[in-house]
Amino acid sequence: MNRTYLPGILAMAAIVVASNILVQFLFGQWLTWGAFTYPFAFLVTDLMNRLYGAGPARRVVAAGFAVGVVCSLIGTQIVGEFGPLVTLRIAIGSGTAFLVAQMMDVAVFSALRDGAWWRAPLVSTLVGATLDTALFFSIAFSAGLSWIEPANDVAWANETLPLLGVGPMVPLWVSLAVADWSVKLGLALIALVPFRLIVKRLRPAAV
Repeated sequence: MNRTYLPGILAMAAIVVASNILVQFLFGQWLTWGAFTYPFAFLVTDLMNRLYGAGPARRVVAAGFAVGVVCSLIGTQIVGEFGPLVTLRIAIGSGTAFLVAQMMDVAVFSALRDGAWWRAPLVSTLVGATLDTALFFSIAFSAGLSWIEPANDVAWANETLPLLGVGPMVPLWVSLAVADWSVKLGLALIALVPFRLIVKRLRPAAV
Protein backbone atom coordinates (compact mmCIF):
# COMPACT_ATOMS: atom_id res chain seq x y z
CA MET A 1 0.00 0.00 0.00
CA ASN A 2 1.34 3.42 -0.99
CA ARG A 3 2.27 5.46 2.09
CA THR A 4 0.41 8.36 0.54
CA TYR A 5 -2.83 6.56 1.38
CA LEU A 6 -1.87 5.86 5.01
CA PRO A 7 -3.68 8.91 6.47
CA GLY A 8 -6.88 7.78 4.77
CA ILE A 9 -6.48 4.24 6.05
CA LEU A 10 -5.79 5.41 9.60
CA ALA A 11 -8.72 7.84 9.52
CA MET A 12 -11.08 5.13 8.26
CA ALA A 13 -9.82 2.66 10.87
CA ALA A 14 -10.27 5.22 13.65
CA ILE A 15 -13.83 5.98 12.55
CA VAL A 16 -14.75 2.30 12.36
CA VAL A 17 -13.26 1.50 15.78
CA ALA A 18 -14.80 4.58 17.42
CA SER A 19 -18.22 3.83 15.90
CA ASN A 20 -18.11 0.22 17.08
CA ILE A 21 -17.42 1.43 20.61
CA LEU A 22 -19.83 4.37 20.66
CA VAL A 23 -22.73 2.35 19.24
CA GLN A 24 -22.97 0.76 22.70
CA PHE A 25 -24.01 4.10 24.24
CA LEU A 26 -27.47 5.59 23.73
CA PHE A 27 -28.11 9.17 22.67
CA GLY A 28 -31.73 9.92 23.42
CA GLN A 29 -34.40 7.37 22.58
CA TRP A 30 -33.62 6.54 18.96
CA LEU A 31 -29.87 6.95 18.45
CA THR A 32 -26.48 5.91 19.73
CA TRP A 33 -23.34 8.03 19.81
CA GLY A 34 -21.97 5.88 17.00
CA ALA A 35 -24.53 7.47 14.66
CA PHE A 36 -22.53 10.71 14.84
CA THR A 37 -19.12 9.22 14.04
CA TYR A 38 -19.77 6.55 11.42
CA PRO A 39 -21.08 8.91 8.66
CA PHE A 40 -17.63 10.50 8.46
CA ALA A 41 -16.44 7.26 6.85
CA PHE A 42 -18.11 8.60 3.69
CA LEU A 43 -16.08 11.80 4.00
CA VAL A 44 -12.85 9.80 4.13
CA THR A 45 -13.89 7.73 1.11
CA ASP A 46 -14.84 10.83 -0.88
CA LEU A 47 -11.61 12.63 -0.01
CA MET A 48 -9.55 9.65 -1.14
CA ASN A 49 -11.57 9.45 -4.34
CA ARG A 50 -11.17 13.14 -5.13
CA LEU A 51 -7.48 13.31 -4.25
CA TYR A 52 -6.21 9.95 -5.56
CA GLY A 53 -8.97 8.27 -7.57
CA ALA A 54 -11.41 5.39 -7.25
CA GLY A 55 -8.76 2.65 -6.87
CA PRO A 56 -7.14 4.09 -3.72
CA ALA A 57 -10.60 4.91 -2.34
CA ARG A 58 -11.61 1.25 -2.70
CA ARG A 59 -8.41 0.17 -0.94
CA VAL A 60 -9.24 2.40 2.01
CA VAL A 61 -12.76 0.96 2.09
CA ALA A 62 -11.30 -2.56 2.10
CA ALA A 63 -9.06 -1.61 5.02
CA GLY A 64 -12.04 -0.22 6.90
CA PHE A 65 -14.00 -3.40 6.20
CA ALA A 66 -11.15 -5.51 7.59
CA VAL A 67 -11.04 -3.40 10.76
CA GLY A 68 -14.81 -3.73 11.07
CA VAL A 69 -14.60 -7.52 10.83
CA VAL A 70 -12.02 -7.56 13.63
CA CYS A 71 -14.24 -5.31 15.77
CA SER A 72 -17.21 -7.63 15.17
CA LEU A 73 -15.17 -10.69 16.11
CA ILE A 74 -14.09 -9.00 19.33
CA GLY A 75 -17.67 -7.93 20.03
CA THR A 76 -18.97 -11.48 19.74
CA GLN A 77 -16.66 -12.46 22.59
CA ILE A 78 -17.86 -9.72 24.95
CA VAL A 79 -21.02 -10.68 26.81
CA GLY A 80 -23.27 -7.89 28.06
CA GLU A 81 -26.50 -7.87 30.04
CA PHE A 82 -28.50 -9.32 27.16
CA GLY A 83 -25.85 -11.57 25.58
CA PRO A 84 -22.95 -10.93 23.18
CA LEU A 85 -22.50 -7.27 22.26
CA VAL A 86 -22.35 -8.28 18.59
CA THR A 87 -24.70 -10.98 17.30
CA LEU A 88 -24.26 -12.82 14.02
CA ARG A 89 -27.01 -10.73 12.41
CA ILE A 90 -25.44 -7.47 13.54
CA ALA A 91 -22.03 -8.62 12.31
CA ILE A 92 -23.40 -9.61 8.90
CA GLY A 93 -25.53 -6.48 8.65
CA SER A 94 -22.69 -4.20 9.65
CA GLY A 95 -20.15 -5.74 7.29
CA THR A 96 -22.54 -5.97 4.34
CA ALA A 97 -23.85 -2.45 4.78
CA PHE A 98 -20.38 -0.95 5.10
CA LEU A 99 -18.87 -2.70 2.11
CA VAL A 100 -21.82 -2.30 -0.27
CA ALA A 101 -22.58 1.30 0.71
CA GLN A 102 -18.97 2.48 0.58
CA MET A 103 -18.33 0.82 -2.77
CA MET A 104 -21.52 2.41 -4.10
CA ASP A 105 -20.28 5.74 -2.80
CA VAL A 106 -17.06 5.30 -4.78
CA ALA A 107 -18.97 4.39 -7.94
CA VAL A 108 -21.42 7.31 -7.72
CA PHE A 109 -18.66 9.78 -6.86
CA SER A 110 -16.61 8.62 -9.84
CA ALA A 111 -19.58 9.03 -12.16
CA LEU A 112 -20.16 12.61 -10.98
CA ARG A 113 -16.59 13.73 -10.33
CA ASP A 114 -16.45 16.15 -13.29
CA GLY A 115 -19.47 18.18 -12.18
CA ALA A 116 -19.74 20.97 -9.59
CA TRP A 117 -17.35 20.35 -6.67
CA TRP A 118 -20.16 19.63 -4.21
CA ARG A 119 -22.27 17.32 -6.37
CA ALA A 120 -20.11 14.19 -6.27
CA PRO A 121 -19.51 14.12 -2.48
CA LEU A 122 -23.09 15.07 -1.64
CA VAL A 123 -24.92 12.72 -3.98
CA SER A 124 -22.56 9.79 -3.41
CA THR A 125 -22.86 10.17 0.37
CA LEU A 126 -26.65 10.43 0.24
CA VAL A 127 -26.91 7.31 -1.92
CA GLY A 128 -24.37 5.39 0.14
CA ALA A 129 -25.84 6.45 3.48
CA THR A 130 -29.35 5.47 2.42
CA LEU A 131 -28.15 2.08 1.24
CA ASP A 132 -26.10 1.60 4.41
CA THR A 133 -29.05 2.31 6.69
CA ALA A 134 -31.48 0.12 4.75
CA LEU A 135 -29.11 -2.84 4.62
CA PHE A 136 -27.89 -2.73 8.21
CA PHE A 137 -31.20 -2.32 10.00
CA SER A 138 -33.14 -4.77 7.85
CA ILE A 139 -30.45 -7.47 8.06
CA ALA A 140 -29.83 -6.95 11.77
CA PHE A 141 -33.39 -6.57 13.05
CA SER A 142 -36.15 -7.30 10.52
CA ALA A 143 -38.43 -10.18 11.57
CA GLY A 144 -38.55 -11.27 7.93
CA LEU A 145 -34.84 -12.14 8.05
CA SER A 146 -34.92 -14.03 11.34
CA TRP A 147 -33.73 -17.14 9.46
CA ILE A 148 -30.24 -15.66 9.40
CA GLU A 149 -29.88 -16.34 13.11
CA PRO A 150 -32.96 -18.18 14.46
CA ALA A 151 -31.58 -18.30 18.02
CA ASN A 152 -31.33 -14.50 18.18
CA ASP A 153 -34.57 -13.06 19.56
CA VAL A 154 -35.21 -9.70 17.89
CA ALA A 155 -38.80 -9.41 19.10
CA TRP A 156 -37.88 -6.21 20.94
CA ALA A 157 -36.83 -4.57 17.68
CA ASN A 158 -40.11 -5.55 16.01
CA GLU A 159 -42.40 -4.17 18.70
CA THR A 160 -44.92 -1.91 16.98
CA LEU A 161 -44.67 1.72 18.06
CA PRO A 162 -45.42 5.15 16.54
CA LEU A 163 -42.67 6.19 14.11
CA LEU A 164 -40.20 8.25 16.16
CA GLY A 165 -42.89 8.46 18.80
CA VAL A 166 -45.28 10.58 16.73
CA GLY A 167 -45.89 8.94 13.33
CA PRO A 168 -47.71 5.86 12.05
CA MET A 169 -47.29 2.51 13.77
CA VAL A 170 -44.14 0.70 12.62
CA PRO A 171 -41.64 -1.79 14.07
CA LEU A 172 -39.20 -0.16 16.49
CA TRP A 173 -36.24 -0.90 14.19
CA VAL A 174 -37.79 1.27 11.50
CA SER A 175 -37.78 4.27 13.86
CA LEU A 176 -34.17 3.51 14.74
CA ALA A 177 -33.32 3.36 11.04
CA VAL A 178 -35.10 6.62 10.20
CA ALA A 179 -33.36 8.44 13.05
CA ASP A 180 -29.99 7.06 11.97
CA TRP A 181 -30.65 7.99 8.33
CA SER A 182 -31.65 11.53 9.30
CA VAL A 183 -28.34 12.03 11.11
CA LYS A 184 -26.46 10.72 8.07
CA LEU A 185 -28.27 13.19 5.81
CA GLY A 186 -27.49 16.11 8.10
CA LEU A 187 -23.84 15.17 8.41
CA ALA A 188 -23.60 14.72 4.63
CA LEU A 189 -24.28 18.44 4.31
CA ILE A 190 -21.95 19.41 7.16
CA ALA A 191 -19.15 17.23 5.75
CA LEU A 192 -19.08 19.37 2.59
CA VAL A 193 -17.24 22.04 4.57
CA PRO A 194 -14.21 19.93 5.60
CA PHE A 195 -14.28 18.23 2.19
CA ARG A 196 -13.94 21.57 0.43
CA LEU A 197 -11.25 22.87 2.79
CA ILE A 198 -9.11 19.73 2.77
CA VAL A 199 -9.21 19.26 -1.00
CA LYS A 200 -8.53 22.93 -1.61
CA ARG A 201 -5.49 22.76 0.67
CA LEU A 202 -4.02 19.49 -0.62
CA ARG A 203 -4.94 19.74 -4.29
CA PRO A 204 -6.44 23.10 -5.31
CA ALA A 205 -6.85 22.06 -8.96
CA ALA A 206 -9.09 19.14 -7.91
CA VAL A 207 -11.77 21.37 -6.34
